[in-house]
Amino acid sequence: MIVKVCGMSDAVNIRLAEQLNIDWMGFIFYPPSPRYVDHRPDYLPERQQRVGVFVNADESFILSRISLFGLQLLQLHGHETPRQCRSLREATGLSVIKAFSVKSAADVALTRHYEGAADYFLFDTPTPGVGGSGQSFDHSLLDHYTGTTPFLLSGGLGPDSVSHILALRHPRMAGIDLNSRFETAPGIKSIHRLQQFLQTLGQAAL
Repeated sequence: MIVKVCGMSDAVNIRLAEQLNIDWMGFIFYPPSPRYVDHRPDYLPERQQRVGVFVNADESFILSRISLFGLQLLQLHGHETPRQCRSLREATGLSVIKAFSVKSAADVALTRHYEGAADYFLFDTPTPGVGGSGQSFDHSLLDHYTGTTPFLLSGGLGPDSVSHILALRHPRMAGIDLNSRFETAPGIKSIHRLQQFLQTLGQAAL
């Protein structure tokens, strides 16, 4: 299972989180977000894949962040079209994660237009702030997803979510996205909470 920790911003915090058993680390390039990264931290992870999170961003801005941060995946969290997803993937050679805010089966059905345009989907909770709300959505809606693209689960996952995550048996669920419920402040993760969660997850999965 892919474990992504998103909304990182501080060099010391990044270095400590890098020592944990996580796969991807996300950096948010959306100015209204309290986790917005407006400059390159003094340290970036070398063990994890670096994910850039964008919301309806211009291609030139995305390309500049790829260069500055050495990004390896792009997460598109806005109203990007399938054509835009394909174009970015072709232009950059990077994998694309397309995020969807889920409040009904109709939202899940939108993914069918993006089959073949993205490498992963990410299902999140609808929020005015575009993610990072600490709130969950109705995970039974995932039963309506019958596509072939693997997805990550996001939205409200916290230290107490291990049993729920393991109970989700969807064949296309490829990983989880952890953010606000592991924070001590926006953009700063509790290494202790993350470590305990990952240990519990690993032990429970055995």
